[in-house]
Amino acid sequence: MISVLLLAAGEPWESPAMADLEAHPGVVVLKRCVDVDDLLAAVATGQSDVAVVSLDAPGLDPASVALLRRHAVRPVAVTSARSDDLDVREHAQRLGISAVVGSGELASLPGVVTTVDDVADTRDGDHRPSVDVPLADVAAGERDRGRVVVVWGPAGAPGRTTVATNLAWEVARREAAVVLADLDPYGGTVAQHLGILDEVSGLLSASRLAAAGQLDERFASVCRGVGPHLAVVTGLPRADRWREVRPAQVDQLLQSARGQGHVVVDTGFALEDEASSDFARPARNALTLAALEQADEVAAVGSADPVGLTRLARGLVDLRERTPGVPVRVVVNRMRATIGWSEKEIAGMVEGFSRVAGLHFLPEDRALLDRAAVSGRPVADLGDSALTQGLSALADAVFPALAGADDGRPRRPRLLPLRGGTRARPRRRGGPS
Repeated sequence: MISVLLLAAGEPWESPAMADLEAHPGVVVLKRCVDVDDLLAAVATGQSDVAVVSLDAPGLDPASVALLRRHAVRPVAVTSARSDDLDVREHAQRLGISAVVGSGELASLPGVVTTVDDVADTRDGDHRPSVDVPLADVAAGERDRGRVVVVWGPAGAPGRTTVATNLAWEVARREAAVVLADLDPYGGTVAQHLGILDEVSGLLSASRLAAAGQLDERFASVCRGVGPHLAVVTGLPRADRWREVRPAQVDQLLQSARGQGHVVVDTGFALEDEASSDFARPARNALTLAALEQADEVAAVGSADPVGLTRLARGLVDLRERTPGVPVRVVVNRMRATIGWSEKEIAGMVEGFSRVAGLHFLPEDRALLDRAAVSGRPVADLGDSALTQGLSALADAVFPALAGADDGRPRRPRLLPLRGGTRARPRRRGGPS
């Protein structure tokens, strides 16, 4: 049996199409969806095989179709015009839909729905390249793509944006192309950290271009240049505008960014999948979850205090469930002597609740961070310090291919062993190296 979702968007062909589909012995119509959001929520249940949609349904875009295929749901479009009309074909091609049925051809709809598509079903986990693409070329292409590093941290302002912006800046200092993307659905502040006048949101612009199928060729227009090597995709101008960005558009954004160089992503704190309990609308946390799905490595930031470490411990458990097999590197921020815990003691705590790829400590330097915030500059621009060296050591660990690059400043962090990874400790001025 072929399970079908139907989105007619009020078109007059809905009733006859419904009758033809229900009359076919090999087809069952699971649901009549009211809009694209309802369709995508129903697709997430994993119970459908085909989505019959109006070609002109409001909100239907390439990102939506990509999400359908990602859940192994084959799209079939119905149009009120002739299916062989040139404009209709071009519209369907831009959306990524190959099967189109005209309203005068509804009798053929059940046959089209039950026809095996030429796109492989992704539910079997088979993601091998097409036989006409040499494996060596595919491997070379993968090497040429940049790495996506997602900076995440639990609630409580542990310093996610500070780490993300300065990590991206450290990569740029090594003369490597890097894109810094602000995907915090609760109100990102990457633009403020770097002194960018955020007149137009790069994230919203990227979302609109992805919906129109034009993001790849116009990717440069959604970025703000900060120096010759750093491009910034600024975040939401208001936190309530998260509804304008779909997870599939986040996927396209990160894939396009990866083609430009390395990618550093600043995300939100929440990992709950709200769509699991409410299928009416896309989930707010879906932006963060979509970024984590694309991550080659995750930098988990937590504060060096009892509350911050407790939140980090709980968050790492959830993070492991969301990112199985992805290396997670812990960054303990705001490390200070007044806490009363040594780095060794905190390392033992972290080892107790999660096995991580590495553990890094960033010392508290409120004065330096205040100067950086007021001037809109990264901390590395304000002189050498223990915090600057800690961020440099973090960049060396996260992007090891760039560790030998000469940025004109000595970087000799001391590495302390940690089971399951490496703990980097910056060399402090005036102390033992």
